[in-house]
Amino acid sequence: MLTVPVRQLGETERGAVERILDLDPFGAAQVAERVATHGLSWWRADGRIFGYGSRRHLEALCWFGGHLTPVLATPPAVSAFAELILSEDRGCSSIVGRADAVLGLWERLGPHWGPARDVRPYQPLLVADAPPALPADPGVRLVRSDEVDLLFPAAVAMYTEEVGVSPLADDGGRGYRRRVAELVRARRAYARIVGGKVIFKAELAVVTRHTAQVQGVWVAPEWRGRGLAGPAMAAVVRDALRRAAPTVSLYVNGHNDRARRVYTRCGFRPAGEFATVLF
Repeated sequence: MLTVPVRQLGETERGAVERILDLDPFGAAQVAERVATHGLSWWRADGRIFGYGSRRHLEALCWFGGHLTPVLATPPAVSAFAELILSEDRGCSSIVGRADAVLGLWERLGPHWGPARDVRPYQPLLVADAPPALPADPGVRLVRSDEVDLLFPAAVAMYTEEVGVSPLADDGGRGYRRRVAELVRARRAYARIVGGKVIFKAELAVVTRHTAQVQGVWVAPEWRGRGLAGPAMAAVVRDALRRAAPTVSLYVNGHNDRARRVYTRCGFRPAGEFATVLF
């Protein structure tokens, strides 16, 4: 028996949910954007939010949709969320968020959900709140709507390299192409294009009132090792701070020393640790 209630939250509790999200503006950014855009009505948000705590004192959240994301989940909250989620079909493609909560959930869910395709236990979460001292690459700019066809092959290459599966596998890439086009329309997709080919790309995959979260950073293989990434990222950070949010955040695989050096040069500082479980 659970001594602290876990329940699905609705729109009437949106204020309490937003207060929890504000307590972890970088770790909870993905959930915060969904709530800001769609509210807490699961049929609009394509996911549900569960809360841990009494009706008067909400303590933690867990988003359950395409991803499973705990927010401010202490060990008792992790145990309670896991017990509830075990009654559901998996559905999600990943568990992602603060490392302690993600790995705690996976410890409990793994024996029931079966093996993961990949577990990434150490992903530094980084934040920048000032323009980089590093000079920005003037060739990095927002992708235009008529350049989606140029960006898409680079996005597919990045996704396949990073995630380990192709985004073309399920539906020929139609859904992924829609996502790429949405980012371009929203003025969140950056690239440097040389000779009609994308040689650098990055997106603001999540934007909240607190932070713009960068994902999808990629350099074409033949351009790696030429010093392109630092100035290119500096351009992204400068524009994101100017247009999108007061901070820029991202998380990176702990073993990716080259990328971590680039982010340090661009003024990013540690803000905790993420973990990701991929299915």
